[in-house]
Amino acid sequence: MRFQARITGFFKAFVVAAVVFCAPPPTQAASPEAEIDHLLNFIAGSPCVFIRNGVAYDGAQAADHIKDKYEHYREEIGSAEDFIALAASKSAMSGKPYLVRCDAAEMPAAEWLTQELGAFRQRSGS
Repeated sequence: MRFQARITGFFKAFVVAAVVFCAPPPTQAASPEAEIDHLLNFIAGSPCVFIRNGVAYDGAQAADHIKDKYEHYREEIGSAEDFIALAASKSAMSGKPYLVRCDAAEMPAAEWLTQELGAFRQRSGS
C-alpha cells in the first residue's frame, strides 16, 4: 500500500510538473495603442459602409475621420474602450451614433468595434 501511495504521489507530481513546464508561455497583452491601431486598420480595410449623420462613407474615409477625432481626444483616451467611446461611436456635433452597414445588417459602430476588440484580444491572448 505504501509503495502504491508513493507511486501515485510521484505520478501526480510528475503530471503537475509536466503541465506547468510544457504549457506555452503566456502571451503579453496588447497595449492600448496596439489595440487602437488594430481598430483603425480594421475600419480602414472594412468593406462595410459607415454612416455618420446620415451620410455614408467607405472604410478609409471613416478611418481618416476617426483618426482626427482620436488625435483631438488623445489625452483623454487611456484604453481601446475609451477610443471607441470618445472617437468612434458618435458624432460630437449632433450626438447621433455612428452606424455600420455590412451587407444588409446595420448596427451601432460602438457595438461593431467592441466585438472586433474582443476578437482581437482573444487572438492576441489579451
